[in-house]
Amino acid sequence: MKTSDFYYDLPEELIAQTPLVQRDGSRLMVLDRKTGEIAHKHFYDILDYLKPGDCLVMNDSRVLPARLLGHRPTGGAVELLLLRDLGNKQWECLAKPGRKCLAGQQIIFGDGELIATVTDVQEDGNRVVQFHYEGIFLEVLERLGKMPLPPYIKAELQDQERYQTVYSREVGSAAAPTAGLHFTNALLDQIRQKGIKTAFVTLHVGLGTFRPVKAEEISQHHMHSELCMISQETADILNDTRKNGGRIICVGTTSCRTLESLVLDNGFFEAGSKWTEIFIYPGYNFKAMDGLITNFHLPESTLVMLVSAFAGRENVLHAYEEAVKERYRFFSFGDAMTIM
Repeated sequence: MKTSDFYYDLPEELIAQTPLVQRDGSRLMVLDRKTGEIAHKHFYDILDYLKPGDCLVMNDSRVLPARLLGHRPTGGAVELLLLRDLGNKQWECLAKPGRKCLAGQQIIFGDGELIATVTDVQEDGNRVVQFHYEGIFLEVLERLGKMPLPPYIKAELQDQERYQTVYSREVGSAAAPTAGLHFTNALLDQIRQKGIKTAFVTLHVGLGTFRPVKAEEISQHHMHSELCMISQETADILNDTRKNGGRIICVGTTSCRTLESLVLDNGFFEAGSKWTEIFIYPGYNFKAMDGLITNFHLPESTLVMLVSAFAGRENVLHAYEEAVKERYRFFSFGDAMTIM
């Protein structure tokens, strides 16, 4: 299959720039993956599509305020975007302007509260920096860092917590698992009261999420690597759901990729973690997931390919055409879709 097979036309004004006031007030498209039938609802109606005995699986990763705005000792502005913790106060970063961030260059943040020294320039252009600071790094980041919003969001985020899910707790993502942004604590309470289980996995989302597929043939595309984990508690909940005939419904493509990366051949689970490069596109045989709650994704992206693998390319592209026609809001702060 070709990357161009997953193109759809999206008017720029449908890209949501800010979150709604009420998280669960967004619209919800319901897609029947067998028939292709579509219904238009609101997100709080998700309760009607979940059954007692089902299990909702959510990614509890929390976004690092990983965008740091600083300056060189000579005064020139520099921006760092933290990608990966290498240990010993070293991080792999994106830097701009890159030409000014050569090995040995110092960058100052927050009146010297945080200082970075570039120690290496990698082949892909990423920088390795050594940080110097007092205290706890995450606390320093909370004070000095900004949310690394996707490149298609131009508006300034007024409340940083709106780019976090209400259940986020494991810090480490460079981008939010955005399907979960629609849930409120009150809605989750209603879901549990109906007899639906909730379970948490962790996948730290990398910036590769936003990298376009450049290969003409999708099979030639290589996925970025991301760390994912399933706890013993979650494995037990998932296995219990399987044994009792309930459905496993993933909130977001990151939860899906975690389960499909760690599921056993028999469809059951053990606690574990791994760096996953799983690439799901049409023809893939799902072993873990029975339903999906997701947002609307970029044209020709690996995420559209994953959704197409689950619901069928024609069904998905027709649903996206319908979403454009009905003026749904797209991408991270946009509306949602559930596929059952």
